[in-house]
Amino acid sequence: MHLIFAFVALAAATIVNQEGNWKKEKDGSESITLREDATATEYMVRYPGGHVFRPHWHSVNERMLLLEGRLSLRQGDGPETFLEPGGYAFLPAKEVQRTRCVSTTRCTFYVFWDGKLDFNPAQ
Repeated sequence: MHLIFAFVALAAATIVNQEGNWKKEKDGSESITLREDATATEYMVRYPGGHVFRPHWHSVNERMLLLEGRLSLRQGDGPETFLEPGGYAFLPAKEVQRTRCVSTTRCTFYVFWDGKLDFNPAQ
């Protein structure tokens, strides 16, 4: 008779409710780090209306959910597309991103990277 034991590691719950703890950045954005470890990075971030992101790419995949505003996205050599509130985007690793907050109001979104976040400037 063989006995097999399985151990399941349960991840601890993460609950963040920090309306007053937005970190202000030099580019006018504000962010809250929700989680940052070797397996994922999660942020809530907001940018002022009209903000243009420097072209860049990440070593890991990125997912975002737009909560308010309107974002213009162009991935690699693809066409420009737009996210409206409630819109979702999957941005593959190592492809250049060109992003703009095209609304007059701020753009707020949840963003998830499936690994440690890096920022690599592009042309």
